[in-house]
Amino acid sequence: MKKFLFALIAVLSFSGLSAQIVKPVKWTQRLEKVSPTEFKLVMEATIDESWHIYSQFTPDGGPLPLTLDFKNQKGNYQLIGKAAESATKRQFNDVFEVDEVFWEKKATLTQRIKVINPNLTSIDVKVDYQVCKEVCINDNAKFTFKLPKIPVEEAAAITTPIVKDTASSIQSKDTVGKNSTSQEEVEQTKTVATVPNPQKTENIGLWTIFFLAFGAGFTALLTPCVFPMIPMTVSIFTKQSKNKSAGIRNAILYGISIIIIYVVLGLVITAIFGAGALNAIATNVWFNLIFFVLLVIFAISFLGAFEIVLPNSWANKVDRQADRGGFIGILFMALALAIVSFSCTGIFIGNLLVVAAQEGGIAPIIGMFGFSLALALPFMLFAMFPGWLNSLPKSGGWLNTVKVFLGFLELALAFKFLSNADLVLQMHLLEREVFLAIWIAIFGALALYLFGKITTPHDSPLPFISVGRLLLGLLVLTFTVYLIPGLWGAPLKLISAFPPPLEYSESPHGVGNSSAIGTNEDLPKDAVMAHGFVTFNDYDKALAYAKEVNKPMLLDFTGFACVNCRKMENNVWTDAEVAKILKNDVILVSLYVDDKRELPKEQQFISPSTGEEIETTGDKWTDFMITRYKTNTQPMYVLVGTDGKDISNTISYVGKDEYLGWLRKGLEAF
Repeated sequence: MKKFLFALIAVLSFSGLSAQIVKPVKWTQRLEKVSPTEFKLVMEATIDESWHIYSQFTPDGGPLPLTLDFKNQKGNYQLIGKAAESATKRQFNDVFEVDEVFWEKKATLTQRIKVINPNLTSIDVKVDYQVCKEVCINDNAKFTFKLPKIPVEEAAAITTPIVKDTASSIQSKDTVGKNSTSQEEVEQTKTVATVPNPQKTENIGLWTIFFLAFGAGFTALLTPCVFPMIPMTVSIFTKQSKNKSAGIRNAILYGISIIIIYVVLGLVITAIFGAGALNAIATNVWFNLIFFVLLVIFAISFLGAFEIVLPNSWANKVDRQADRGGFIGILFMALALAIVSFSCTGIFIGNLLVVAAQEGGIAPIIGMFGFSLALALPFMLFAMFPGWLNSLPKSGGWLNTVKVFLGFLELALAFKFLSNADLVLQMHLLEREVFLAIWIAIFGALALYLFGKITTPHDSPLPFISVGRLLLGLLVLTFTVYLIPGLWGAPLKLISAFPPPLEYSESPHGVGNSSAIGTNEDLPKDAVMAHGFVTFNDYDKALAYAKEVNKPMLLDFTGFACVNCRKMENNVWTDAEVAKILKNDVILVSLYVDDKRELPKEQQFISPSTGEEIETTGDKWTDFMITRYKTNTQPMYVLVGTDGKDISNTISYVGKDEYLGWLRKGLEAF
């Protein structure tokens, strides 16, 4: 009996340890000497199985990126270039609708510095990061790098001030809040925006780039600038060649020449911008704005307003070189095709380079290879088997229809780039409703075009529409109707990666939705509307209100960049029974552990439990979690009574049924 009781007590004791301080990342450091005054600060992380750290390059609006805070930089040392990262992985996050960049198992950060104060003995660096699996932890690591004494002759040489590399550094504080920062703080506290390591590109990503490019090449074949060139070019080879084998050889050389031209273009792009810089360009606000304008111009051209062509002098010079014969002549024939067809292929190449830029590394080269291979194959195959030309459809109005169809698609995609820029700048000019209204108008017009109700300048007379065109029109019309409920808050999961998120809208709960409290004037004092519920962001203010209305508090320890917090809100809180409880039976208190707003000086303190400096609102709620609940993971939920005492156990990332049962049990206890 005693053994049984001992075992039972042990089981119950250990079952209560689910809430604990978790440290899934172990850090080490080392200093590498480059010269008497230059050093490499190397920080290496070992990450527990199934966990991952987010890189500095996870885009805005996604999980929390890693930041580096170099202390006392002004007048002591200079950052040389940008910090380098070890190989990372890239994956689309359907919750935040951005690519997330992260490390698994191992991570290394290397920052090169130049000492400009010969009396400097050490450098302090703080790394803030988010590490996640089913739950997320906002953590940090502090490093002190001891510097060797600088020789007298070197010390004399570095007394001349060095101009700061402000272009390679951005201020790191207040990434969530709106507080301003003094110029002195900007100069002393830096976050290094690093260029991703060229080796980080994953093979899966390169294969995806290749197949996307290959598909784009085949689509480009169906445009009016390229399709008619197939029989014309093949006939030139068959007529001018002395025999069939010579014609086949010339056609193969022609195809290889096309591939060479486009691959060289990819090489040039990579050489000019750099393998890593392409990624930084692709996520830049100005890049998105410029590409929006370019796509709109190409779309208008495809719709028939004007033709975008390269200078005629280029084509004439290339044509003259093509008459030289041999491989050089064939190479210039391929170059002539690239120039003449640019008005149709340019938009494919532009889109392709954008996708490749987001992947980085050699992706532009792989993309150009896939595109040119698809473009070259028909020329080679039809030269080998000229009889196949009889099976090709004749050139005609259908080619312009393809071009106009692509024009509508380009116009719709252009607004994705404008939306990216608007989201980063948080200007709220292109919120979800406006974006969807634009897409509804574009795809509605496309449906009318396919049904023959709208014509463009270069369309042929259309006495009737084919069955294929009718079916395509019905498909586009169905898609247009599908978009409409999005104005009323429908999630539109089929296109979740394209429009702004639900929260980024004029009416976050849907147009005309009055299911929650309607206006800010109706809200309790100090409360806000979030996720469709009345929410407090401060524990003490929420407790005062809970006593007033005699309801328990639901503490929601969350984060702006917590993936699984968003999943709980999107998949569990939206359940009708759960939502009813959150609206009517509890006081919701969302405490954001990654809120970077600085606390007033009189509210800052040293945590008695961790010894950490509590400087921000997020630090305050993190310390509250650790001190009271002995855990540092999010999401985490607990029900608290009006006396401030817990009336439930803590619970984390779970399914709807378990969460609902937990809520009901807590309410019964209350």
